[in-house]
Amino acid sequence: MQFQLWLGDDSVRTLNLLNEELVAQKDINTKLEERNRLLEIEVIDLKTGLEAVEERARSELGMIKEGETFYLLVD
Repeated sequence: MQFQLWLGDDSVRTLNLLNEELVAQKDINTKLEERNRLLEIEVIDLKTGLEAVEERARSELGMIKEGETFYLLVD
């Protein structure tokens, strides 16, 4: 009976390993939920406002508006 409790398939050791896996998975899930929340905010911003679209056009595509002057600051 003691052998089954400590070393068997449904032992205390197996329970401890499963608890460690559960904690690790909860940490991963928390990080993914935060990432999803940030992405959702960005999608809403892109759908409703033009500022985010303009910012992306400037930063990722190097575009400028008509009448603007482009300055490149190098450190």
